Amino acid sequence: MRKSTSVAVAAALLLSGVSAAAAASHMTKAGDTLNLSATQQKEIWKDLRLHATNQPAPSGFNAAAGQAIPSGLSTYPLPRQAARDVPAVKPYRYAMTQDKVLIVNPSDKKIADVVTKGS
Repeated sequence: MRKSTSVAVAAALLLSGVSAAAAASHMTKAGDTLNLSATQQKEIWKDLRLHATNQPAPSGFNAAAGQAIPSGLSTYPLPRQAARDVPAVKPYRYAMTQDKVLIVNPSDKKIADVVTKGS
């Protein structure tokens, strides 16, 4: 009885570890850089052009990857369609200013990528 219980516990632990590892592999975490391809950038622009509001930027602000967004800019969750079309952006938020879509890491508010209409 004791041996079968030990085997059952070991099997349960093994299976739960596999389940946790499988779940972790499907979850993505936002980083400070995101290198979207030209095709992905076009999809993002297409998906966000109707949702995004072009917010005024502080004078002297030039949007670039790695830069923190100004405190006056609001960020928003990406629309479901954008996350479906480009799954890599799912953990990020976005803001639009200077006719550019800023893909923003929500944890540190840094710009991971900049998407322009002509991208």
